[in-house]
Amino acid sequence: QVQLVESGGGLVQAGGSLRLSCAASGSISRINVMDWYRQAPGKQRKLVATLTSGGTITYEDSVKGRFTISRDNAKNTVYLQMNSLKPEDTAVYYCSLVLQMASMPSTRYWGQGTSVTVSS
Repeated sequence: QVQLVESGGGLVQAGGSLRLSCAASGSISRINVMDWYRQAPGKQRKLVATLTSGGTITYEDSVKGRFTISRDNAKNTVYLQMNSLKPEDTAVYYCSLVLQMASMPSTRYWGQGTSVTVSS
């Protein structure tokens, strides 16, 4: 069984920074893709950043140059450093990992979400 535990959300003023963490636990043999999504009130969940096992990184256009996704392989943890935050970044942020356990096929798992509120 895999658990993803997120932390680091909160309330911050515009221009401030937050660092989100997502730690995966369980009998994980390989993490193929690490994603951060966000869902603003009344809107659909949207992909914000992706980091693949091969090191490829992509960002949604609105966060390029402000957000940085990174990982600690030894800890099975993915981070999202968010700088120069704007009120429009306000959302619940979810980590989502595509990973393998033992001889099982790759499966996507989701964290519980962490709330980020940016005040103007």
